[in-house]
Amino acid sequence: MAVKVIVDAFGGDNAPLEVIKGCERAVRELGVSIVLTGRESEIRSCAEKNGLSLDGIEIVHTDDVFDIHEEPKEIIKSGKNSSMAVGLGLLAEGRGDAFVSAGSTGALVMGATFIVKRIKGIKRIAPSPVMPADKGSFVLVDAGANTECRPEMLVQFAIMGSAYMEKVMGIDDPKVALLNIGSEETKGRELEIEAYKLLEKSGLNFVGNIEARDMPKGEVQVVVTDGFTGNIALKLYEGMGSFFSKKVKWLYSGAGKLGALLSYKKIQTFRKQMDYKEVGGSALLGVKKPVIKAHGSSDGTAFFNAVRQAKRCVEGNVTGVIESFVSGMELADKE
Repeated sequence: MAVKVIVDAFGGDNAPLEVIKGCERAVRELGVSIVLTGRESEIRSCAEKNGLSLDGIEIVHTDDVFDIHEEPKEIIKSGKNSSMAVGLGLLAEGRGDAFVSAGSTGALVMGATFIVKRIKGIKRIAPSPVMPADKGSFVLVDAGANTECRPEMLVQFAIMGSAYMEKVMGIDDPKVALLNIGSEETKGRELEIEAYKLLEKSGLNFVGNIEARDMPKGEVQVVVTDGFTGNIALKLYEGMGSFFSKKVKWLYSGAGKLGALLSYKKIQTFRKQMDYKEVGGSALLGVKKPVIKAHGSSDGTAFFNAVRQAKRCVEGNVTGVIESFVSGMELADKE
């Protein structure tokens, strides 16, 4: 049976047109079925106006759209009839296998926690973007949801990140590192020092601490930290990527255009590697069913890749792998 992905048709800056574009392509190329949540008449009008097919796409009508400026907790109160909340509800009811939205990150985390619920034993849901690196890519867990963490939570982040990289990104026995201010195991706050000890005993492929400057090397595939530190690392990484992209354009402007022509393929490969659209979004790890947070400015390509990412999470049984690992650790602790 085809994987069914529920998509918030009104999440993000370019909704609903780019959402529909990405979903139409996903039905055609990935063989998935789609459930769009949002204003039905507007979805149908947009599709017709732009010559987009809705074959293989079901529409569940909702009147409301969750405003990105609202308090995240309102997703389960005043926003419970929004396209995001209804989509999460459909996922919780089993009317789909995964959910994708480019709406408010805070609201999505809140909704996933209280509507879809956490995997048993998981203490916090963690946004986990896949970041480009010199050697492949790595997942950053947590990228911003949990600003205050306990050491055992970082171990769970490592478990979830490892399961994701193995089952979705196809990396066997991914290397795990703890983001810190030095490589020595005695470095950092009490959080990092205690987490280091737990990670050593976790059974994961833990290779020690990693400094921020070494993340782009791609020597490890899972970088673990608290949400406060992770969000700073994420925003700096994104900012430097944008800065470097502008500098590349400057280098190859004017007389440098000849060099650009000679290096065109390499430049294109590099741009593709750095483009968030190629990944699709950040998985919210720790939820009972796959939830993907697409970038707010996602276009049709990004939505297509977010649906593909959701499909891989379902087919790789990422939530089941996380659940099994956490259950195993709990049993070991009791012995």
